[in-house]
Amino acid sequence: MLDTLAVVLAGGKGSRLEPLTRDRAKPAVPFGGGYRIVDFALSNCLNSGIRKMLVLTQYKAMSLDRHINLGWRRFFCRELDEFIDVVPPQQRIDEHWYQGTADAVYQNIYTLEKERPAYVVILAGDHIYKMNYRAMVEYHKQNKADLTVGALRVTPEAARQFGVMQVDQHDRIIGFQEKPAQPKTIPGDQAHCLASMGIYVFTARFLFEQLCRDATDPNSAHDFGQNIIPSIIDSHAVYAFSFRDENRKHDAYWRDVGTLDAYYEANMDLVAIDPQLNMYDDRWPIRTHQPILPPPKFVFGSSSDGDRQGCALDSIVCQGCIISGGRVERSVLGPLVRVNSYAKIEDSILFQSVDIGRHAHIRRAIIDKGVHIPAGVKIGYDLELDRSRGFTVSEGGVVVIAKSEGIEQFLEDDQVA
Repeated sequence: MLDTLAVVLAGGKGSRLEPLTRDRAKPAVPFGGGYRIVDFALSNCLNSGIRKMLVLTQYKAMSLDRHINLGWRRFFCRELDEFIDVVPPQQRIDEHWYQGTADAVYQNIYTLEKERPAYVVILAGDHIYKMNYRAMVEYHKQNKADLTVGALRVTPEAARQFGVMQVDQHDRIIGFQEKPAQPKTIPGDQAHCLASMGIYVFTARFLFEQLCRDATDPNSAHDFGQNIIPSIIDSHAVYAFSFRDENRKHDAYWRDVGTLDAYYEANMDLVAIDPQLNMYDDRWPIRTHQPILPPPKFVFGSSSDGDRQGCALDSIVCQGCIISGGRVERSVLGPLVRVNSYAKIEDSILFQSVDIGRHAHIRRAIIDKGVHIPAGVKIGYDLELDRSRGFTVSEGGVVVIAKSEGIEQFLEDDQVA
C-alpha cells in the first residue's frame, strides 16, 4: 500500500443533519459517545495499511480540522513519507466552491500528482462501516482495472438514493444509473440491487486524465456517479468489488447517517445487547482523539431514597461522566455529561458536557454539546410542545436540541417548584 493515496471527501454541508451540522461539518458530528463520524473512514485506511491521506474539507471545517490535529497526526511519521493532511478548498477555478465529487478531487489534482501514487482510493467521510481497502486495491490490480467501485446489496427502495450498477459474470460494470426512480435489480435476485458505496479505487494516471477531461465539459455536473462512471464503463475496465465487512458479524454493517433518524438509529444500534457494529474488536479498532479525563462515576446508589440512584442500563457512558442520582436507560452519553438527582434519560444521545438538571425527563432526544437542561423539564413526551419551543423534531419523532438554542428561555414555564 506504499504506492496508494487515500482521498477522503469531507466537505458536504450535511443539511439533512441540521441542527447538528449548524456549527460543524457532517464528518465531525460525534458518534457513539467518544467518536466522530470521520473516524470510521480514517480507521479503515490506517487498518488497511494506507499511510498517506488527504482530507478535503469545505464547509464549517474548524471542528474537523481540530479533531484530526488532536487525534490523528500522531499515527503518522513525515520522515517516512506518511501523513494525514486537511486540505481546505483551493478555489483554483473561477474562485467557486466544489461543484461535485469529481470537481473536489480535480481542484486538488496538483497535490495528488505531487505524491506520485500508483493508485488513489476515494472515500466519503460520513459513513459508518468497517472495510479493508487493501483487499479492494488488490482486486483492482488483479483485474488490471482502470476503476473499481465498492458495491453493496440494498433493497430497490433504498437503491433510489444510490448509484445502481449492473455487472456481467466477471463483475465488470456494464450499466450504471445514478439515483434511478426505477432501479434495476440483480438478475436472479429481485429483492436487491447492487449499489455504489461511493468508494472508488482508481489507477492514478487514468484518474487524472478523466478529471481533466470532465473539467472541460460545460454540461457536466463534475460528479463521479453522474458523469465520470457512466462515461467510461463502455470503453474502460470498470469493476464492482463486493463489500467485505471487517466487523466480525454475520450480517455486513454499513450505514449512511445522512439524516437525523438514520443517525439516531445507528447510535441506538450500539446499545443493543449484541450490537451489529462491533466497537470492541481489537483486531480492527476504531481510533479517535481520547481526551485525558477521569473515568465515569455513579453516585447515590446506596441512597435510602429509591428514586435517587445513579445508574445506567443498556447504555454507553464515556469518560468524565457523573451520573449523580439519575437514571439512564438505552442511551449514549458523550464525555463529561452530568445527570443530576431524580433525572431520567431514555433512548437518547447526549453530546459532550451536557448537563441534565434535577427531575428532568428526557426521551428519544439528541442534545448537542454543552447544553444545560433546567430542572424539572420534560423533553420528548409532547412533540408539539417541543416544536413550539423551537426545537427540531425529526420525521421519526426524535427531538434535537442544538447548542445555540438558548434553551432556558423556552423552558422557563416548565420548571418544577
